[in-house]
Amino acid sequence: MKKIFLFLFLVSSFVGFSQEDAWVYFKDKPGSQTYFDNPLTMLSQRALDRRANQGIALDSKDIPVYQPYIDQVIAATGITVKAKSKWFNCVHVNGSQADINALKNLSFVDNIDFADNSIIAAKKTVAKNVNTKPVNKTTKTSVTFNYGNSANQIQMLNGHLLHQSNYTGTGKIIAVMDGGFPGVNTAQPFARLRDNNKILGGYDFVNRNTNFYTGISHGTSVLSLMGGFTENELVGTAPDASYYLFITEDGANESPLELSNWVEAAEQADYLGVDIINTSLGYTTFDNPNYNFTYNDMNGTTTFISKGLDIAFSRGMICVVSAGNDGNNPWHYISAPADATNALTIGAVKADETYATFSSQGPTFDGRVKPDVTAQGQYPYVSDATGNITNSGSGTSYSGPIVAGMVACLWQALPSKTNQEIKQLITQSADRYAAPTVEFGYGIPDFSLALSNGLSVANASKNDFVVYPNPATDSISVTLAEGFKTGNVILYTVLGQKVLEEKIISQASIISMKSLIKGTYLYKIESNGFSKSGKIVKQ
Repeated sequence: MKKIFLFLFLVSSFVGFSQEDAWVYFKDKPGSQTYFDNPLTMLSQRALDRRANQGIALDSKDIPVYQPYIDQVIAATGITVKAKSKWFNCVHVNGSQADINALKNLSFVDNIDFADNSIIAAKKTVAKNVNTKPVNKTTKTSVTFNYGNSANQIQMLNGHLLHQSNYTGTGKIIAVMDGGFPGVNTAQPFARLRDNNKILGGYDFVNRNTNFYTGISHGTSVLSLMGGFTENELVGTAPDASYYLFITEDGANESPLELSNWVEAAEQADYLGVDIINTSLGYTTFDNPNYNFTYNDMNGTTTFISKGLDIAFSRGMICVVSAGNDGNNPWHYISAPADATNALTIGAVKADETYATFSSQGPTFDGRVKPDVTAQGQYPYVSDATGNITNSGSGTSYSGPIVAGMVACLWQALPSKTNQEIKQLITQSADRYAAPTVEFGYGIPDFSLALSNGLSVANASKNDFVVYPNPATDSISVTLAEGFKTGNVILYTVLGQKVLEEKIISQASIISMKSLIKGTYLYKIESNGFSKSGKIVKQ
């Protein structure tokens, strides 16, 4: 069933399936050098600048799919091409098993993956999930905002402190992948975005048209948590960011095509130079149960959408994903693409920062920490399509965009950081970073602390020794001044008792503090006759 992470229930009436979904992969991309010689034919200038700023080289994934290959597949008997992906060099097709298999006779076809794993057993042989049932369908001048009832969901993350420093998302672009955005072009909470030309465009990948102010209103509420603005009632976490609105989720059906829609939208976001992708969607079950994922598939490397997310991250974007709302269900785990290695996966807490029991849990099948962090997902204030502001809904659909907006603010403040560095600063600022759990992940992030830690490194003199983060949790990073490569770091209690001494074997080293109890310590860094002392707090 559908997995938009709010509590709205749908029922499917599908009984039989004669058509199959599959991905047809091509062997090559003829004429690739032409694109490398003319990069603006495959990416916008803003996208190229984002790559250059993060030291990311162009590669074959950036080159479009060779159109004559697509044309020949379209011309094949009984085949409908539903989507395409340049990152995977493939097309998503629908047809009978026999007609799809016949595509193997085309000389340029490399391999075919059916969405039904049992059709090609050699590809994947894991058992179908028998426990999963249909799931719920569920979104430096000081600036002072009157947040009204929305204050808690921002202040929980210390996001208001970034806003007060005028970090409100200006200059950053967020792509929202969802099921629809009705009312964004008319409702009052989005007037600030409209009046300041912050809605840059969008596309409906489900119906293949440019009318993105349609579909289900889930995306409208999701957007309001980032870009909404009604003084003294609702202020989004990134009210001055810019947005692209992409419909990738079919509100009436659940099929693997939605995975391909998402990847195609992510590729478009990459082309446009988007910084952050917000995804309040997730998938484990489909109308055709033969397509259902298993927990084994939640390993970050199996599903098409999760692999696509990691490619998006490799292009320099940050992908914020809602964890899911299955915490109370037999399948209580995260879904795809929340399992992706590089997803910033967001769980949900209540207004009092306790665990919201519906929030999907980790770990991934291969044992990684998920969710990454958590934010308020139970009864935050949002806008509906008519502009009515309410807190009647809950879901990780809401905690995700709350964080995504703050990511934009933090990145605005630290523009020289890479996506990996921003993601790391966020997780290291969280209150359970030293002891993550399956419900909270690393915990609730502190964006003011993340900014402080980011600035302490960014502004450090090349002639200085730097220790961060401070406060710390289970580890600290020690960076030596330029020209110094080895040394020692020593930690003392405030009474002068030595409790830790570690060798520094490179200019930048990680020192574990797991053996130490919470409290304040004195540190001393020694290298080549020079030293630096200070205080550090373990929280």
